[in-house]
Amino acid sequence: MNKSTLLIVLILFVYTFVPSLCSKKAAAGVARKEDIPYIKCGVCQKLTNQLYQQVEAKQQQISPKKISEYEIIEIAENVCNLKKQEADWILKIDIVEEGDRLELVEYDSEGQCNSECKTIERACQEIMGYYDTDVAEFLYKKKPQITQLVDYLCKDLSKACSTKPPPVPKGRTPGEAFVPKSVKEAEMEKLMKSMEGMPGAPGMKMYSRDDLMNNMQNLGNEDADEEDDDDDDSEFPSNLGKVLRQKEAKKDDWKQKITKGIQDTSEVLRNHANKVSHRVRQWWRGKKASSSKVEL
Repeated sequence: MNKSTLLIVLILFVYTFVPSLCSKKAAAGVARKEDIPYIKCGVCQKLTNQLYQQVEAKQQQISPKKISEYEIIEIAENVCNLKKQEADWILKIDIVEEGDRLELVEYDSEGQCNSECKTIERACQEIMGYYDTDVAEFLYKKKPQITQLVDYLCKDLSKACSTKPPPVPKGRTPGEAFVPKSVKEAEMEKLMKSMEGMPGAPGMKMYSRDDLMNNMQNLGNEDADEEDDDDDDSEFPSNLGKVLRQKEAKKDDWKQKITKGIQDTSEVLRNHANKVSHRVRQWWRGKKASSSKVEL
């Protein structure tokens, strides 16, 4: 396989399996259930704030059309699921120990998801429970103020803020430090979430950029080795320097072509995926709305 053919194959591979361009850090930790009682009220307050803001943002997006109850239910269903964009707010929060309390510190940028991230997600899911439709109905019919929504979800329904959090044990093991993501990494993860559940993209895996580039380098070395085998062995001692320089030049040129191909393809794919994801979501929402009307 010559270099031109190999380049085309690799670009097609990247286009089809874009998750390989995403960075993947160490496996995310598991939720620390023992920390949930200390942060449940704080998580509930931030959760209700997100519900309120996201519903308002959705209304402005589709204005002058009125937001439907189904659209609010969809937000309520996804706001505690880290696989969905509606839960990206969780990635900006760090759990910090202050005396005998655990405080939720919010950052401007998203951080790496670790055990603290999973703990907040778990607390959020326990708070929302089966109340997503109740909260959606409350938002749709009552159009409450943010304080009314906090009282409804955090005190009346979930009881998350009905009592004062207990003091944190002195021997508690501190959580991980907040590690911000790079802008490119955050953008790529958002792209992947927008492609979640899309037809033709099952079981996609994510590899680190270093692994991808190492694989490309190995492929380049194999290709260069094949070319070296074709050289005349009888002239090898006299043209060794020339052969090595040509090999390095071809290797660098190959890397540049692959890197440029990946960058160009990634940009095209991002735009294409956003359009496709938007159309698929519209189709799916319309289908579910139609099914709901038939059942009624």
